[in-house]
Amino acid sequence: MPLDLPFQSAKQLAAAVRKKKIGCLELLDLYLKRVETHNPKLNAVIATDIEGARERAKMADAAVAAGGKLGPLHGVPMTIKESFDVAGLPTTWGDPAFRNSLAERNALLAQRMVDAGVTLFGKTNVPLNLADWQSYNEVYGSTNNPWDLSRTPGGSSGGSGAALAAGLTGIEAGSDIGASIRNPAHYCGVWGHKPTWNVVCPQGHTLGGNVAYGDIGVVGPLARSAADLEIAMDVVAGPDAIDARGWKLGLPRSKKKKLADFKVAVLLSDPNAEVDHTVQAEIQKLADFLGTKGATVSDAARPAIDTAELNDVYIRLLRAATSARLSDEAYRQAVADAASLAPDDMSYFAQMQRGNSLSHRTWLQLNEKRHRMRLAWDAFFRDWDLMLCPVAVTAAFPHDQQGLRHKRTIVVNNKHLPVVDQIFWAGYSCVTWLPATAAPIGQSPEGLPIGVQIVGPQYGDYSTIAFAKLLEKDYRGFVPPPGYN
Repeated sequence: MPLDLPFQSAKQLAAAVRKKKIGCLELLDLYLKRVETHNPKLNAVIATDIEGARERAKMADAAVAAGGKLGPLHGVPMTIKESFDVAGLPTTWGDPAFRNSLAERNALLAQRMVDAGVTLFGKTNVPLNLADWQSYNEVYGSTNNPWDLSRTPGGSSGGSGAALAAGLTGIEAGSDIGASIRNPAHYCGVWGHKPTWNVVCPQGHTLGGNVAYGDIGVVGPLARSAADLEIAMDVVAGPDAIDARGWKLGLPRSKKKKLADFKVAVLLSDPNAEVDHTVQAEIQKLADFLGTKGATVSDAARPAIDTAELNDVYIRLLRAATSARLSDEAYRQAVADAASLAPDDMSYFAQMQRGNSLSHRTWLQLNEKRHRMRLAWDAFFRDWDLMLCPVAVTAAFPHDQQGLRHKRTIVVNNKHLPVVDQIFWAGYSCVTWLPATAAPIGQSPEGLPIGVQIVGPQYGDYSTIAFAKLLEKDYRGFVPPPGYN
């Protein structure tokens, strides 16, 4: 049964515009009306330029009428994560100190999407400094999950995931250093792609005028269809103007046309981050299905990596990558904490403070370990096409905004465990720069979305997306949350 228009993919929306089944302004107004109706309870879209967007939509309609060449996303209404610069709108990362910091120009990813034809009309909510699996801050308040308003939509691209799932926008983009694309996709029942590191330029995804590109973190698309991820990657991937003087991107296309062509390994849980049985069950169902379709499936194949070491390297490099934004006082406290910790203390707090105060010498040592693991992954992918694993340890959890994040807990298999444990599943692919696509595959007993993380070899972005497209076709397509028709 075809989806209602607001829930169709960006590819379908662009096709409707090209075929003149709907006008660009008409389509924009449809989504603006839905934002007016549904956003008050979700608080996903937190800043808009309606007047400017309507003028751009009128220009897009004129282009259709003129019969000229149209971009692949012509006329598709789009919102984007608040952390990207959009000319004339504030970029705050949820920090009140930047409440009035209006961007002068679009981030490179945003501009490339505009050049592909989207009608960019607003921005979506994030947590403070993009540092939570919830999306709330003092500037814009809290965003709710459209499947259950009492639960988080994920983070840090939580507004992106919620807006897509509820049919408030046609396509989205986010950033990911700790599952910030993959986690909201999993919690909200949409698709998200974390590209290979440095494949999509993050220019304009910074705070306070910073211009350097950081370690581990990436920017990439979220959508209601895996096909949209592919279109968006075609649009946004590639170097900035300076790097383009010296190199061009040539991501290989997948040659596999059916699920039976794939050799996949499946990982359901790990001692570093126990996964709830409800999530494991959905991934196992998928693995069983793949077997019936003729795919080669292994529950034992693994890269030759100590996952405890991987987790330690990831957390310390992650915290080092984000440590520049610490205040001098917070940095001094991290140095003091790290010096006082017992060497065998491997708690998240200990690893976090060691990372926040990392010396360059230690960073180099950790980077050497990272590259050895990168080689181990590459050896693994000579025999296997993909690794399927969890995105997070549970489906979306209830809002919990009290106290420090590393002291909060979530219920996993009837036990209260630290919420930060699940950062392992972010780093499993992230620290070694691998691409990973999050795709919805089922629901929890409470009716909440559950996704799978499809990890591929470095620069294998189109392979993970191709597999997600086949899952969408043969296993599970987009399912809208109830109550948003």
